[in-house]
Amino acid sequence: MKLKVYTADGTSSSEKEFALPAFEGDKGVAALRQVVLAHQANARQGNASTKTRAEVAGSGKKLFRQKGSGTARQGSRRVPHQRHGGIAHGPKPRDFSQKINRKMKDLAFSRALFERATEGGLSVIEAIEVKEAKTKLFNQVLTAVLPTRGKVLIVDDQFENNAALAARNIEGVSLSEAGNLSTLDVVRYRHIIVSAKGIETIIARANGAKGGES
Repeated sequence: MKLKVYTADGTSSSEKEFALPAFEGDKGVAALRQVVLAHQANARQGNASTKTRAEVAGSGKKLFRQKGSGTARQGSRRVPHQRHGGIAHGPKPRDFSQKINRKMKDLAFSRALFERATEGGLSVIEAIEVKEAKTKLFNQVLTAVLPTRGKVLIVDDQFENNAALAARNIEGVSLSEAGNLSTLDVVRYRHIIVSAKGIETIIARANGAKGGES
């Protein structure tokens, strides 16, 4: 698959062939959806909690006499329909985590890369580096590569210190090392800029998943 490769300053580019996984039809789409849902579910804390009528504090005194009031009989102030009463069927702490096997994760990662590259959202830069740790210098390179942009993910095999410091204050820009890149990252960002070393690591990960090749 051909991707745009930019020089380190982002001023010029050329196309180069990369051994990214290729897919036909809907292969891997279901796995991609399931893995993205699992990532989101695993990020949930699951600590929402409410008190039932047995746990809420309140008087145990009967509200009024059983007969003669002309209203429905009431035996407790802690019932759900009373003010400050317990909650009926409210949330309790629970574990939302989902387990996804390695084969499905690899397939989803490969499919996500294929989708992002097909849409033109994956670009390669020779090196992610700036002479000084200044946001202005990094922003100039970023603007040269993507004149109009929204949220951007910058991926490198290992970030140079100046580049990491210069990029951290730019709104909408996130950094990730190639070895830690997740399927959710690839799906979440419409524009991904990867260094030459980073794309090699990503391709090795993707093509190491035989289930992702077609």
